[in-house]
Amino acid sequence: MKRFYLIGFALLMGFDTLTQISFKLAGNHALPVEANLAWLLRLFGEPWVYGAVLGYLGAFFTWMSLLKHAPIGPAFAASHLEVISVMALSVWLFHEPLTAAKLLGATAILAGIVCLGLAEREAAPHDSPGGA
Repeated sequence: MKRFYLIGFALLMGFDTLTQISFKLAGNHALPVEANLAWLLRLFGEPWVYGAVLGYLGAFFTWMSLLKHAPIGPAFAASHLEVISVMALSVWLFHEPLTAAKLLGATAILAGIVCLGLAEREAAPHDSPGGA
């Protein structure tokens, strides 16, 4: 089951990251933003828009599969790992600054996932059938 979680959350993070990076790339290529049909046609002419759609679909089906088996607290927290991967890729691809606040936020996300995972592990033995 541990392998299922690792593969599942890696896939979820990959799909979510693909979605966010694809939106950024599509938006950058469709500049300037204008409220007209020409801009929409330019935007939907970008292949990155379809990468975002593919990412959303992949994330949806991966998330639904994970929710069948994973405890909701740690699963919900782990589903936000893409914030860290998108931040890292944005520094590399878009030359966005890596600030102390961003690193602190990434650390808080990781700490929250670890705390929820540990709490779930501690609660699991008490929830067994016939147990006290």
